Amino acid sequence: MCGIVGAVSKSNIVPMLIDGLKRLEYRGYDSAGVAIVRDNEIERKVNVGRVADLEADIDFDRFKASTGIAHTRWATHGGVTRDNAHPHISQNNVAVVHNGIIENHHELREELMSKGYSFYSQTDTEVIVNKVDDFINHGDDLLAAVQKTIKLLKGAYALGVICLSEPGRMIGARSRSPLLVGVKPGEAYLGSDMSALIAVTNKFMVLEDGDIVDINQGQVTIYNNQDQLVERDVKTSSLSANAIELGDYHHYMQKEIFEPGQAIADTLEGRISANSVLEQSFGHDAAEIFDRVEAVQIIACGTSFYSGLVARNWFEKFGVRCDVEIATEFSSRAHVVPANALVLTISQSGETIDTLTALDKAKQQGYRYSLTICNAAESSLVRASDLVFMTHAGPEIGVASTKAFTTQLAALLLLAIVLGRRKLLDQTTEAELVNELRSLPGKVEQALSQDKEIQKLATRFVDKNHALFLGRGLHFPIALEGALKLKEISYIHAEAYPAGELKHGPLALVDSQMPVIAVAPNNDLLEKIKSNIQEVRARGGQLIVFADQESGMDADAGIEVIKVAPVDDTISPIIYVIPLQLLAYHVAVIKGTDIDKPRNLAKSVTVE
Repeated sequence: MCGIVGAVSKSNIVPMLIDGLKRLEYRGYDSAGVAIVRDNEIERKVNVGRVADLEADIDFDRFKASTGIAHTRWATHGGVTRDNAHPHISQNNVAVVHNGIIENHHELREELMSKGYSFYSQTDTEVIVNKVDDFINHGDDLLAAVQKTIKLLKGAYALGVICLSEPGRMIGARSRSPLLVGVKPGEAYLGSDMSALIAVTNKFMVLEDGDIVDINQGQVTIYNNQDQLVERDVKTSSLSANAIELGDYHHYMQKEIFEPGQAIADTLEGRISANSVLEQSFGHDAAEIFDRVEAVQIIACGTSFYSGLVARNWFEKFGVRCDVEIATEFSSRAHVVPANALVLTISQSGETIDTLTALDKAKQQGYRYSLTICNAAESSLVRASDLVFMTHAGPEIGVASTKAFTTQLAALLLLAIVLGRRKLLDQTTEAELVNELRSLPGKVEQALSQDKEIQKLATRFVDKNHALFLGRGLHFPIALEGALKLKEISYIHAEAYPAGELKHGPLALVDSQMPVIAVAPNNDLLEKIKSNIQEVRARGGQLIVFADQESGMDADAGIEVIKVAPVDDTISPIIYVIPLQLLAYHVAVIKGTDIDKPRNLAKSVTVE
């Protein structure tokens, strides 16, 4: 969601701050700003819109400093205005950037107003900067002022704070919102994630929940939530600046749709042998925990939730009880906890606050074991879980998830096999599934070869405002994901239904202006979905069917058929989602939307 960059150096850090903001654009935002300690003032530049607009407003020959903070904001408290943009400043003395939500900001605001502080924004963040200034006015230095302030805060935050009276110093703090410290001899940086800092350093420390970091003239000191000195390991990031470059593609989403073959190969590497899945891939204690697991509770949001819905079919086919729930709903009610249940969280970023909150709730209510499937090695979910499986999808910049979804599915199938062989899955079937998994990268390339055909098909959506997606069994969640992708990036209203539900209401929506997209693999549900397709056709609906080449389905009046190469039914969801991603992408190109940064959305949702 919101993005933080901060720097303390011996040289001018303004270009680095702007570059860092550009590298965080994928997270989603609606305003951007930077504040620096310069001469006798803290100077602030903010702009509503893109980082490029902010950059155009800056006179780089004059706007220079060696200490500064910068931010991309996704609006929560207060509208999208220049006054609400970060950084926020108090009394020309303190500046702050903040990710997260302060739940008790009303009470703090009233207290500060009684002391004579005025507020120019509608944000919850402005109480932080004014409170830090208040403590400084009473004799505290910047570190002590921040330490005292955060003890008053209720909610989630990642902070970067600078002060006019202490140039060369920056304080960072985190609680339930990610923050990293980048290190380099004589310099140090703050960032919401490593992509913001990779152009200047690949060495970093992950702040743990409750940590405060004091960056003073390039020296780094970290305190825990008890104000005790602590050490955090310096890690080396495998991320490269080139990995997040666009290359020859028009959009990051397009690039990422074409990358799952390699991403799946990387995810499988070292996790499968000739005939079986290596369960140590899930962690050192995986075998001992898996021997006890009797049920799986999947918790996730958005696209990750849909991957969980697919996986439920696999788990239960192999004899493992599985429930799937949206994280926000899971957190809102009491649960009857099955004995020896594994709570499984799924997240691309590992920082999705709703999923983190649900994991906490699950632990409180008695779920005994936890595992996360994630694409971010140093994320909060990884650190909060007993077992971890990294998807190795690589950086995903486009807000609408693509390769993260396909690698999640591959990882979930591995887990289903590992747990299933303790139940109904025999060695022969496991060996067959491992062989199918090994073939996935090649089958992905076959699916991507239909790009030009789907690009032509997308022209049929030029004047459309609604679409209906249908699927059955394993492929109903794929229909859900296809509808989500279309609505996310093209802004076409799209809904998905189990195809058998058409006659129970959604059929009323079907007319000649409603495109209906159906997923029709060659499995034991094929004849049923063919019947559903005929129900649409009889009402004058315009059908687009993604069908197996051996399904016997051909184009006809009112029916466009995109033929998908034959694929084993178990792994077929991983293949069938790719043409739906391509369709959404090409429709969005035609519609002229901001594909990588769709309106109102964010990549890493770190607020509740």
